[in-house]
Amino acid sequence: MGKPDRHQTGCVVIGAGVVGLACARALALAGQDVVLLERHAAIGAETSSRNSEVIHAGLYYAPGSLKARFCVDGKHRLYAYCAERGVAHRRCGKLIVAVTPGEAAKLEGVKARAEANGVHDLKLLSGAEAMALEPALSCSGAALSPSTGIVDSHGLMTSLLGDFEDAGGLYARTSAVVGGRMTARGGELIVQSEGDADIARLSAPLIVNAAGLEASRLLQAIDGFPPALVPPLRLAKGQYFAYRGRAPFQRLIYPLPVDGGLGVHVT
Repeated sequence: MGKPDRHQTGCVVIGAGVVGLACARALALAGQDVVLLERHAAIGAETSSRNSEVIHAGLYYAPGSLKARFCVDGKHRLYAYCAERGVAHRRCGKLIVAVTPGEAAKLEGVKARAEANGVHDLKLLSGAEAMALEPALSCSGAALSPSTGIVDSHGLMTSLLGDFEDAGGLYARTSAVVGGRMTARGGELIVQSEGDADIARLSAPLIVNAAGLEASRLLQAIDGFPPALVPPLRLAKGQYFAYRGRAPFQRLIYPLPVDGGLGVHVT
């Protein structure tokens, strides 16, 4: 193994999923010198490729929380960005379905929380009205969210990467962060490329950790990073099933939310 190469840059973003790409793009467009590191051979190879590709309206989060604010604001920004860049998307709408009359009463709470978050287009429907929209449904009532939609996540990520590189950003794939240390001027990362025994040391005053499920482990590998600031990793298993044949619904179909998740839904 040779002597490590040492490099200095303005910003480093770790992880080229949708969050890392968006952060890198924003920094590059702001005039920063940015290096984007991705340990895989392609962008979005983990969580960003394994989700339902839903543009959420902002119905569920606690009012006033960052999640609620960012979801509602991000929804408007994302629709505008996709329209401007030609990224495939559809404002298809969503039905939150109450199966029993007792569940139907809970839809009022969903509507109240949505309005507290600034989402004022949620409409309560009777069972007959919901089934008129979606004849394959069987329900006692529903809430219609017209501003919920879907997006081609890979098209979105490809567009973000193009913006980033057009703004002068440097994208380094198959480049894994294997360690590092805090410094007086930010941080120094140890980077190793796939199939390469040599390592590089990359220093920057600003480092964005967008490593997804590896984010906590990565922080633990950085010497001098306060252990108390490392967020715990809480895993939740998701399962996806494919439906053969023509889809029976034109909209997304969700149950009432349950503790720990949004229940089994159709996208």
